[in-house]
Amino acid sequence: MEYVKLGGTGLTVSRIALGCMGFGGGSHGHNPWALDEEAAAPVFRQAVELGITFWDTANVYGGGASEELVGRAVRRYTRREDVVLATKVGLPMHDGPGGSGLSRKAILAQVDDSLTRLGTDYLDLYQLHRFDPATPVEETVAALREVVAAGKVRYVGASSMWAWQFAKLQHTAARDGGPAFVSMQHQYSLVQREEEREMFPLLADQGVGSLVWCPLASGRLARPYGQATVRSAGDPVARRFFADVDRPIVDAVQSIAGARNLPMAQIALGWVLGNPVVTAPIVGATRPEHLDAAAAALDVRLTGDELAALERPYTSRLPTGF
Repeated sequence: MEYVKLGGTGLTVSRIALGCMGFGGGSHGHNPWALDEEAAAPVFRQAVELGITFWDTANVYGGGASEELVGRAVRRYTRREDVVLATKVGLPMHDGPGGSGLSRKAILAQVDDSLTRLGTDYLDLYQLHRFDPATPVEETVAALREVVAAGKVRYVGASSMWAWQFAKLQHTAARDGGPAFVSMQHQYSLVQREEEREMFPLLADQGVGSLVWCPLASGRLARPYGQATVRSAGDPVARRFFADVDRPIVDAVQSIAGARNLPMAQIALGWVLGNPVVTAPIVGATRPEHLDAAAAALDVRLTGDELAALERPYTSRLPTGF
């Protein structure tokens, strides 16, 4: 495993992050494809074995079930001090006034709930899950400053928003005494490259880390065109973002993977990792071998001809994921 600093901070993270939306199945899971505790155990053990120390979840995943399962996995398979735990706030948890959004009430309530479910007294990275147009950014930044000052949060980040919205948050934090946003978690893959236009230049200019979700387009770039999995067939989020993936791009990944005798996932992840602004792609593994392929992608170096073949079929499209 390789390790880097997250953005301009001193926080060391693994270059592959374990995405935990697929954990917390069973009676409490909201996703039919999500793994229960027994099924998730081999994935957590493999993450520890490979040195994947950066684990990302959210309060909304499984209605809190993912955080509970992740917290128990930390205690069973590793040590709290050896893991960088990241979670998120903002999407609906309940119908009450503090159940969603980025108001002071919501942030102060939801951070405590996440800490309880994770079984820890601090979060390494607390991320705004989406921009909240109904709450003044000054209120959100002040609430984040409060949870950092209380020792509940070490660093703050954001996820899935327009570049101007993130710039507004960052400017407000700088003007009002912090905390600065150290990371942006955003959608990026060979079939969704619109973040290259504004978000990536902003992150590079500001020294902010890039955490990429759906780097394999929910598995569409990890298998030949048209093949389905349990997740792709049953995940409404994946269907909304990747209902019509470009066949020429998938075919190019398959061709290069075949020529190199490598899994398609290694080629697609290797392309994401080649972006100099990317800190870590978030891999939503549901089998140990998914993590093996992700770790092996760190060694993939694509040639100029291979890069051209992968990138040439892309056409401009609307960003998704906000």
